[in-house]
Amino acid sequence: MSMFSRRSFLKATAVVGAYAGGMAIAGRFNHAEAAAEPLLLKSVKTEAKLTANAATKDIMTWTASGSDGGAQPPVLRLTKDKPFAAKLVNGLDEPTTIHWHGLRIENKMDGVPFVTQPYVYTNDSFDYRFTPPDAGTFWYHPHCNTLTQMGHGMTSVLVVEHPQDPAFDAEVVANLRDWRLGNDGQFIAPFKPRDAAKAGTYGTVRTANWQQEPQYDAPAGGIVRLRLAITDVTRIFSLKMEGASAKVIALDGNPVPERFSLDLLLVGPGQRVELAVRMPDEEGALATLQDIRGTAPKTILTLRATGSSRKRDIRDLGPLGANPEPNFDANSASPIPLVLSATAENVSANSICGSLGYSFWAINKVPWPGDTPDPTAPLAELKLGRSYLIRMENVTPHTHPIHLHGMSFRVVSSSTRKVLPLLSDTYLIQPDEKVELALVADNPGDWLLHCHIIEHQKTGMASYIRVT
Repeated sequence: MSMFSRRSFLKATAVVGAYAGGMAIAGRFNHAEAAAEPLLLKSVKTEAKLTANAATKDIMTWTASGSDGGAQPPVLRLTKDKPFAAKLVNGLDEPTTIHWHGLRIENKMDGVPFVTQPYVYTNDSFDYRFTPPDAGTFWYHPHCNTLTQMGHGMTSVLVVEHPQDPAFDAEVVANLRDWRLGNDGQFIAPFKPRDAAKAGTYGTVRTANWQQEPQYDAPAGGIVRLRLAITDVTRIFSLKMEGASAKVIALDGNPVPERFSLDLLLVGPGQRVELAVRMPDEEGALATLQDIRGTAPKTILTLRATGSSRKRDIRDLGPLGANPEPNFDANSASPIPLVLSATAENVSANSICGSLGYSFWAINKVPWPGDTPDPTAPLAELKLGRSYLIRMENVTPHTHPIHLHGMSFRVVSSSTRKVLPLLSDTYLIQPDEKVELALVADNPGDWLLHCHIIEHQKTGMASYIRVT
C-alpha cells in the first residue's frame, strides 16, 4: 500500500509555496524567540537492542547535537517562558515533521503537514522556534506516516521546568511504549485491520525508556518526581504503585487541583502523569509501578531505595508552579457538539501523510478526510477569545484518548463518573460517556483534534477546528 501518492506530493508542493509566502496567521508568540540557540535534531534510521534476540533493525529515531549518540531519542529539557529553537534535519527516506504534543505554541510550529506546515522531505530541514508558556511533562513525535514512524521509535519526552517548583530528592523520566516485534526481534506488521476496527493493535514488547522492566536507584526515604509519558500508539494503562506511597501531582502538563493517591489511574496514549513517590526507608526496598489492566499485573519499572533514609514527609512537598489559564465565561459559552462513532468500512481517501487504506471511525459522522464536497472543512470555526463548551459523546464500545492541539480545556462534567476539574489537552472518553469540556479559543490557527490511538486517527477519527 502506498503511503504517499502523486496527489499528496502535488498538495504538499502547493503548501510549501503558500507558507513561503507567509500564509500562516501571525500569533502572539513572536517575542524574542530568535534569541534561542537551535538544537540540531536529525531523524535517522539505526538499530537497537530491545530484546534478548538480535538488535532490531529499521529503528527510527532522532540524534541531537551534544547527545551521547545512543539510539534512544533525547529527553528535551526546556524552561517555561524561555525561547527554544530546534532545526529538524530529515535523514529518513520519507517525509517527516515534529509535533510538540501538549504545548500551546504558535500554529505554524505545530508540526502537522497540510495543516500547519509543509512536509520535511529527505535531506531537507525545518526550523522550529517557540517559547513554552506552560511548565510540565510533554512529549514530541512525528505527525507524518505516524503509525510507522512512531511505532519504529520516534517518540520521546519533553520536560518544561518551572523555576518555582519545589525541591525533589530525585527525578525519573519514563517514556512508556510498546514495540511490534516478532520472535526474532524484528518489526512485524504495524497493525491488523480487525484490531484497528476495535481497540487497536497492541505491541508485543513493552518498555520504559526502551528497556523491559528497568530499575532506577533513588534515595531511601526521599521524594522522587516520577514523570510518565504514554507515547504508545495503542495501549491504555491502569497504573498502580506497590511498595511505596505515591501521589498524583500533575496530569497532562498541569498541576492537579487536589493531589490524590495512586490507587488506580487509567491513562491512554498521549497522556502524561507526574507522581511524587515517597521512597521506602530501608535500603534495597523496591517501589514498583504496575499496569494492572488485563489478566495479570505487569511491572513497568521499579525504584530501589539507596542509602540512609532522608525521612521526608510527602505532605510537606510544596505546590508546583502554576501555568496560565484563560478565563472561561460560562454565561457566553457556545456549544460544540462532537460525536465519536464507528463508520461503514470502506477504503479511505488520502489523509494527513497518507492512509492506512481503511475507514473505520468518524467524528460527527465524517471520517477524515470525509466524503463531503469540501473534505477539509473544519469541525467548527471559533472566534478568537470566545468561550466554548465542547459536548463530546462516545457512542462506540471502545475508549478513545481525544487530543486537541494548541489549546487546553478544563473538564467540567461526565455522564458516567465524577471528574476532577482538570486542565488538559487529552481526554480519555469511556464507552457511552458524554463529557463537557470548557475551552477558550485563545490561539489562532487550524488545530487538529483526533483520537491518539493512532489506528483510530488514521482510519477516520480525526478532524480540526479553526480559530480566527
